[in-house]
Amino acid sequence: MNTRNKYWFGKSDVGVYSEMRVRRFGREACAVRRRLPMALSAETEVTGGVSGGPTHVVPTGAALGATMRGVDLKDLEEVAFARIMQAWRDHLVLLFRDQTLSDHELIAFSRRLGDLDWAPIQETGRRFVEGLPEIYIVSNVKVNGEPIGSLGDGEAVWHTDMSYLDLPPKASMLYSLEIPSSGGNTSFCSMYAVYDALPGKLKDRIAGLKIKHDGTYNSGGYVRQGVTPTDDPRTSPGAVHPLVCTHPDTGKRMLYLGRRRNAYIVGLDLADSETLLNELWGYAVQPQFAWEHVWRVGDLVLWDNRCTMHRRDAFDPKQRRIMHRTQVKGDALPV
Repeated sequence: MNTRNKYWFGKSDVGVYSEMRVRRFGREACAVRRRLPMALSAETEVTGGVSGGPTHVVPTGAALGATMRGVDLKDLEEVAFARIMQAWRDHLVLLFRDQTLSDHELIAFSRRLGDLDWAPIQETGRRFVEGLPEIYIVSNVKVNGEPIGSLGDGEAVWHTDMSYLDLPPKASMLYSLEIPSSGGNTSFCSMYAVYDALPGKLKDRIAGLKIKHDGTYNSGGYVRQGVTPTDDPRTSPGAVHPLVCTHPDTGKRMLYLGRRRNAYIVGLDLADSETLLNELWGYAVQPQFAWEHVWRVGDLVLWDNRCTMHRRDAFDPKQRRIMHRTQVKGDALPV
């Protein structure tokens, strides 16, 4: 009998409900956890001017995240960009409100962080924006019955972008063009904070272990283009990375889980791998390590894909949501 516990984590795992529900193909195992509300932003830090005006760095008060105020990403001097990069290293996720960017301007700002990946092929097999392969559209909107983007209106579970590649992207940006009246919020968690919170014996146990990051399914549960689906993590496509990595810029240690579905800790029996992964994810989804962003039109969020995970709430399929995303190529293997 296969005792492998296949599950992935959603909204209940970040404190909205008082129980953490672990879905096991029709069965539920419930672990009661103390409810902890997600932190909201509170202004506690100010830096000097950007592009001739004052720029405020407003930490969320959570384990990660800050709002950059007084910034127009279309008109950004080198000194201002350097300050943004320092704030990004400090806070892992940055929010820029009230931006008015064309796709070309979004690409231009994104390229200041490095070379860009082309957007993955959407579920229909087509590119998203003709002539702009760097733009990935996240949307539930359909035109003539065909989706203009990917991931639909359902929940997107906790994940790190494209960690199934040998060289995953270092940064992602998401820019909001249309949003529903409610739902579709995006949550982020700090994998620095998760690793720091692990008991010493558990840190010793996972030191030197490697994890296979599955490339079969995307965060919305769709099978990736050109992939034959499988639920055996030992044979599924994907890259193998260290379970504990060191950030190449900050030197900090972090847990590198990627996503739960089809993950596998190399060298362990399947049942032992599942048990250890369940234990680690039990820490990763605790709400004190997370911050939830409620979108407005014109928001751009930049996150460090190496030391964070993120997820999205479902929303009303009758309402439109259109987001444009870019992705910055990685420049160092996870080690």
